[in-house]
Amino acid sequence: MNAHVVEDPSGLTPEWLSAALGAEVTAVSWERVGSGQIGACYRLTLEGGQGVPRRLVAKLAAEDPAARAFLGPAYRAEVSFYRDLAATVAARTPRCHYSALADDHTTFVLLLEDLSPAVQGDQIAGCTPGQAAGAVANLAGLHGPRWCDPTLLDLPWLSAVGEEDATTLGEVFGPAVDTFVERFADRLPAADVRTLRQVADRVAAWVVGRPERFGLVHGDYRLDNLLFAAPPEEGVTAVDWQTLSIGHPLRDLAFFLATGLRPEDRPVHERTLVETYHTALTRYGVDDYDLGECLEDYRFAAVQGPLITVLGCVYGTRTERGDTMFLTMTTRSCAAIRELGTLDLI
Repeated sequence: MNAHVVEDPSGLTPEWLSAALGAEVTAVSWERVGSGQIGACYRLTLEGGQGVPRRLVAKLAAEDPAARAFLGPAYRAEVSFYRDLAATVAARTPRCHYSALADDHTTFVLLLEDLSPAVQGDQIAGCTPGQAAGAVANLAGLHGPRWCDPTLLDLPWLSAVGEEDATTLGEVFGPAVDTFVERFADRLPAADVRTLRQVADRVAAWVVGRPERFGLVHGDYRLDNLLFAAPPEEGVTAVDWQTLSIGHPLRDLAFFLATGLRPEDRPVHERTLVETYHTALTRYGVDDYDLGECLEDYRFAAVQGPLITVLGCVYGTRTERGDTMFLTMTTRSCAAIRELGTLDLI
């Protein structure tokens, strides 16, 4: 039994869903959820026989056909994560009921567990230290089980950054910083401008630095991509796996804490949160990596903040909320880089 890829929600018929789920679906209704810049998400309400979930989230390709050609690698990464890796890690992710990817990678379908009433994080508002603790423990569940696992390099869809890629990144990031600084000239503090330009000078060396530790990197592990269970339930679920790669795992940790914690909370709580993450790592058998090494790698990895936010801002679809979010994330992460002495480690 094999359901084909559909390009829009009109294809999510009872017949198609029955084939995808292997159970009879008699009726379905859907509503659009999320902003849909990279893909389009729909909440489905289903009726049917035994084995049919009452609600699912369907994730499809972007509505703009012109955008799909550029997003093929992201679609391939997300579908492949659920197929090849989700069961091998301990991070909480939505259960995937069905996945399909077109041969040219420009269209895809994921039928995912609907985690409502879990609440999406708010990148602009930031999170509490308690919420951060749950998020970093979940992150250790992504990194720990496949820590320095050489078999990750055998997956054809999963890539690590090489020297040539690093050179290209250095050539691209400098002009992106110029565009970012120009866009926010009246809102970006001079100290942050200096930090961004210093990062641009070092980013090529940074991105291939410390190769002795590697693993799965979510790449965009931030509050907007996390769902927090509604009380009294506990737990954090990570979504949006389009940016998955191989790299230094601490990039995810530094990115999350530097951009997600409020400026007044990060300096007070970040060491404890790194310790929480490190303790969780040891539960997955990572026993040759001491806390001191983890703390220094955390400092080193903080460049992930401006790297992701500047590129996301400059090359993504511009929105009012997006501008506020990227500026907020950049100022938080630049402050972290200065306070942690990150650039001295590159």
